[in-house]
Amino acid sequence: MNAEKAAIYCRISREDEQKKDESESIQNQRAMLQEYAKNQGWEVYETYVDEDYSGADHARPAFLRLIADAQQKRFSVVLCKTQSRFTRDMELVEEYIHRKFLLWGIRFVAVVDHIDTALDNNKKARQINGLINEWYLEDLSQNIKSVLDVKRRQGQYIGSFALYGYQKDPFNRHHLVPDPPAAQVVQNIFSLYLQGLGKRAIAQRLNGLGVPNPTAYKQLQGLRYQNGFANPRGLWNKQTIARILQNEMYTGTLVQGKKRKVSYKSKQLLGVPQSQWVRVPNAHEGIVPPEIFFAVQKALQTRTKEGKQGQKHPLAGLVFCAQCKSPMQKNQTTYKGTTRNYLQCKCYGANGGCTSHSIRLDRLLQAVAQAMKARIQNGYTPNLEAIIKKAQKSVLPVLQPPKPQQQRNALLQALGQLYIDKAAGVLTLEEYTRLHAQLKERLAALEDCAPSPAYTALKAQPQDATAFLKGCLAFETPPLFLARQMVEKVYVGEKSKNAQQVEIVWR
Repeated sequence: MNAEKAAIYCRISREDEQKKDESESIQNQRAMLQEYAKNQGWEVYETYVDEDYSGADHARPAFLRLIADAQQKRFSVVLCKTQSRFTRDMELVEEYIHRKFLLWGIRFVAVVDHIDTALDNNKKARQINGLINEWYLEDLSQNIKSVLDVKRRQGQYIGSFALYGYQKDPFNRHHLVPDPPAAQVVQNIFSLYLQGLGKRAIAQRLNGLGVPNPTAYKQLQGLRYQNGFANPRGLWNKQTIARILQNEMYTGTLVQGKKRKVSYKSKQLLGVPQSQWVRVPNAHEGIVPPEIFFAVQKALQTRTKEGKQGQKHPLAGLVFCAQCKSPMQKNQTTYKGTTRNYLQCKCYGANGGCTSHSIRLDRLLQAVAQAMKARIQNGYTPNLEAIIKKAQKSVLPVLQPPKPQQQRNALLQALGQLYIDKAAGVLTLEEYTRLHAQLKERLAALEDCAPSPAYTALKAQPQDATAFLKGCLAFETPPLFLARQMVEKVYVGEKSKNAQQVEIVWR
């Protein structure tokens, strides 16, 4: 008579290892169950082992293999030390131990709990065990939530990977410190946006310079970081730029608790209302001054569309019809081969709507620029030196141009690391060749970037405030960052003969 075949299942979680419980070790479980199977006269078909997996996890690799083999009836007994080693989830208890195993002719035995599905009067004990394990999981989940919430409120960073622009402090993994190459990219993104470039245009510029996107950058550093939404070629897109521009953590404020799990049984995440986010100011060194960050938020709130080149005009979202107070929207017209941009009332053409109030965008920008310069020259602020000093301290670091040399050095370092990884066998020849080609392509694409006029003027630090302003504001159209600081709204009236009224409401 052939002996029954038994499948041994062993599991240990991270928590079991942290408790240093030797009785729960894989070696102990295996030895105990092999001895038990021998005494029962069972032949061990295979030992299935899941290390560092929770009893609530439905996707344990060895567990799934065991279930698949059970369905194929490759053994007739599933043998565990305790029912909780098999699962702590009552749903899995009912699905497999009480239903599918019975249909497949599989007997379930848990030695320490005296659980045996071959015994008719044993079901209540199994269900009670299942409930106790379920309660244990629920209590454990609540305890973990409480611990993490305390860490968040203490200003400890609990993410698995550092935010792009930062790295984890080598002396404290719950603290962030700036990562200079990536921090420089973040500062450039804020600078370019305040200079008038849209999110798409910024992404295109970074791709042109060969700057790897956040996911590719982390992977080039050897981190096992995965992002299903990232471009597989390491390219930037407008969504990534938008997330960086809206992230307050770059000011030094730690913001956590934005999402929560539906329950301890599910990995699905739900958004948490902003009022319930955990915000800890000055938790780490900021790489974007708060004045710059909030100026960008004001610009983002206008929600204006970018042009085909990914660039907004400096007054986007600030121009309104003087008659009906509706926003003015941009349109293009082409006449005799010349294309011009116009603004016209959004209600123009609607039933009972307004008239066109059309105005050429370039002429409006020139008019507003002249008014801004006149306002400054006529004593816009009584303390120009203080304004300049503040700008040199907070704005200058963000307006400075990209530093291709830093990016070039980082790429050269990555090329060297690739060779080391290939020699060590970490990378296959195919992987090495592909990554090497990508890095060489990015190196070839690097080119110098000229500083903006505002940066040049601030860097010069002239002694005379009036001379500084004349140099800094030598523009034909208003810079976006300055327009947002000075202009509240612009009202455009209907054109009458050769005159058209333009009213500026100053901040």
